[in-house]
Amino acid sequence: MPRLPRLRGREVVAALRRAGFAIVRTKGSHHFLQHADGRRTVVPVHGGETIGPGLLCKILKDVEMETEEFARWL
Repeated sequence: MPRLPRLRGREVVAALRRAGFAIVRTKGSHHFLQHADGRRTVVPVHGGETIGPGLLCKILKDVEMETEEFARWL
C-alpha cells in the first residue's frame, strides 16, 4: 500500500467529484459528498489546512476506495 498523499480538503473534494461523487450539501466548512450508488462521506475544507493521513484513510474507507484508485483521480 503506497503512502497516503498530503492533500488539502479542496483537493480531496475535487478528486472525489472526478470519481463521480457530488456535493449534496455543506454545513460550515464540511462538504457532504454522495455517489449515485449510495456511498457517502464528509470532507472538511478548512482553508489551507492539510488533511492528515488518518482522516484521509477514514474518508477512503467511507467511499470504499483503495489508495491506488484514489491516486488515479488526483
